Amino acid sequence: MSFTYDDVGATRERGFCPPGFHPMNVRTRIGEGEDVFRRAAEAVMTWEMHRTMGVGMETAADRAAPDVDVTVTLAGVIKAPCRVVWTVEEHRRTGWAYGTLAGHPECGEESFVVDRTGDGTVWLTVHAFSRAAKWYARAGGPATRGLQHAYARRCGNVLRQLCEREDKEY
Repeated sequence: MSFTYDDVGATRERGFCPPGFHPMNVRTRIGEGEDVFRRAAEAVMTWEMHRTMGVGMETAADRAAPDVDVTVTLAGVIKAPCRVVWTVEEHRRTGWAYGTLAGHPECGEESFVVDRTGDGTVWLTVHAFSRAAKWYARAGGPATRGLQHAYARRCGNVLRQLCEREDKEY
């Protein structure tokens, strides 16, 4: 299966949005320190953040890696086939992006990146560009984009809770 858009990998460029697509950038503070960064990075790379949200992540891979296929299932009904297009695992930055494949309700790319700033603050940034591909996504119009933003904010809230829970267990 091939990607449903041309600018594969473009979410690496912060703020990039191809013509005809809708941009999304949601940044959430997760916590502070190296331990929070490591925990958040692991939860993002192993699909734990998504699965804790109740999102189905059907994949044969234990971790995000380039060319790994993932089918995201929402509400047990909407199946959204994707493929991981890039990953990054650096000292202060870890994450990945996937692009849409045929059958996805949207067309575009979305990245999930955890970074630790110079003052030790840990952030999750969800960056995407998309446009409707299925009739029901088009019919939803601005409401569909509102749901995407709510999903991105929920990613940050769930990741923060996962990291807080880990801190309390020690």
